[in-house]
Amino acid sequence: MGQTAHVSALVWSAAGSLGAWLWLLLCQGWFWRTDVRLPPLRDPGTWPDVCVVVPARDEAAVLPLSLPSVLAQDYPGRAEVFLVDDGSTDGTGELARGLARRHGGLPLTVGTPGEPPAGWTGKLWAVRHGLALAGARGPAYVLLTDADIAHAPDSLRRLVAAAGAGGFDVVSQMARLRVESRWERLVVPAFVYFFAQLYPFRRIGREGTRTAAAAGGCVLLRAEAAARARIPDAIRHAVIDDVALARAVKRSGGRVWLGLADGVDSVRPYPRLGDLWRMVSRSAYAQLRHSPLLLAGTVAGLALVYLVPPVALVAGAVTGSAAAALPGAAAWLVMSGTYVPMLRYYRQPLWLAPLLPFTAGLYLLMTVHSAVRHHQGRGAAWKGRTYARPEALPDEG
Repeated sequence: MGQTAHVSALVWSAAGSLGAWLWLLLCQGWFWRTDVRLPPLRDPGTWPDVCVVVPARDEAAVLPLSLPSVLAQDYPGRAEVFLVDDGSTDGTGELARGLARRHGGLPLTVGTPGEPPAGWTGKLWAVRHGLALAGARGPAYVLLTDADIAHAPDSLRRLVAAAGAGGFDVVSQMARLRVESRWERLVVPAFVYFFAQLYPFRRIGREGTRTAAAAGGCVLLRAEAAARARIPDAIRHAVIDDVALARAVKRSGGRVWLGLADGVDSVRPYPRLGDLWRMVSRSAYAQLRHSPLLLAGTVAGLALVYLVPPVALVAGAVTGSAAAALPGAAAWLVMSGTYVPMLRYYRQPLWLAPLLPFTAGLYLLMTVHSAVRHHQGRGAAWKGRTYARPEALPDEG
């Protein structure tokens, strides 16, 4: 009797997982496709002024690989770069000045904002300082780009052209992350795949939808929209600042576009599993709004969608239950098939596709670890800063 109940539960779980995958395949904004890219460059005729803001904290290791590409932008209009040295102890600011002297290109100003006051995450405080510096120039657009992001020479041109042609207030590209180490190959494409599953790119760019997100490494923001949405003050406590920015702009009536990048690459290495673990776990529980109920639902959902298919296939084969094995195999096949386009985008071998359940299990553990850290009072930590738990922050008033 007990064994029959176990088999029956497995059959229902496998069927539920297959149903979930068919719904994701057909009804979740075609999230698995990788063809949402910037359109071909169309000259707007008059190129608006742009300021580039680069928040940087202890980035001396990556700046030589990224900053020269920002300074070398082939932009027909007026453009200027503001690097905000956010309390670095490794000489980030002086290195940036030296790179500008050596490579030339767009004019560079290095600013220092001081320590953030209570209620501000460090990066957004640096962004606020950079926007204030840029505001004195009166630009039409501001490009927010991280210190580890390298841009192709036409990157800024294409972003501005896309914003003008589409009437977008935010144009963001998900930078192509580094995939060189064994763990990067296993974890990084899945990170972008899961992000697209949560925030289907097609829905973000469609008018009338509530879905909004951006990728913080490359965000072109219309200055008018930033003022209207009170960026960054309105999102000053956000740990996941890029998504918060896109939501604030969309709520204020702006239009947002997000797609995968060509010619925008992250040069930051994550060679070990521990490096990737820290990257994900520092903000995973914040994504769930620090809710134990949402955490429980997420763990159950990840288990049903990603872990049940291989378990059902193996257990069904062992017990001779085709009713469990067949839907488990079908769900695993659909899952692997939807992952193939992302692996191709990252130029990775397709045999990694069936390993997605293992990677999802890692993400499940990272999410639980993020929640444990939060409830231990440690909050989100990054570059030597631990951000306060939301209940410890002052009201926005």
